[in-house]
Amino acid sequence: MKAIPARERLIFALDVPDADAARRLVETLGDSVVFYKLGLELMMAGGYDELLEWMVARDKKIFADLKFFDIPATVAAAVSRLNGRGVTFTTVHGNQAIMEAAVAAAKDVKILAVTVLTCLDRGDLDDLGFQCDVQQLVLSRARRALAAGCAGVVSSGIEAEAIRSEIGERLMVVTPGIRPVDNRAEDDQKRVLTPERAFQAGADYIVVGRPIRDAADPRAAAEAIQASILATCGPG
Repeated sequence: MKAIPARERLIFALDVPDADAARRLVETLGDSVVFYKLGLELMMAGGYDELLEWMVARDKKIFADLKFFDIPATVAAAVSRLNGRGVTFTTVHGNQAIMEAAVAAAKDVKILAVTVLTCLDRGDLDDLGFQCDVQQLVLSRARRALAAGCAGVVSSGIEAEAIRSEIGERLMVVTPGIRPVDNRAEDDQKRVLTPERAFQAGADYIVVGRPIRDAADPRAAAEAIQASILATCGPG
């Protein structure tokens, strides 16, 4: 397991309607969360750049989960705008040329390739025209990410073990779809694991959103997950 400080292994998905709500939640969470994912909802709400700067000034680590997918030159130009801004990770979709362009444009931001979204299952892949199972597609994407020079992949913990078996420690694995308890029927995430099981399978980081955001006491919920990470992974 990579030497990562235990409290940085939890990435909180800051999926809220606007930057003001984001700031309030960051202040509520205090030092219970070090690492934050800023995604498309906040990007479209306005004030994304200012929020990012505000968080970096407070020593928060940032995962800009923007899932770039366009022609390689456009993706490269977009990724280059994140350099020098305190962003640790950003995400790309797409083929080999798109991933390679993102890696070439990145200086101090690490590129994560999205494998298969955790809201998709075998039936969804059929709808999208993929004639393979989920694990085969994830492994294919992971191989291509490694060849393109990506720092890591975003993958369900269900496939993390297969990635580790085939690729070893050459890629970071960032795992969303984390639920501290069994998934509920109304949840739109389909391929999920508990924090403990995700790390045992080979995840380096977990992304947690609703179980913290929607808790009666978000800070206590975050601290409970941090305690389970420390017990599973050690201090780092």
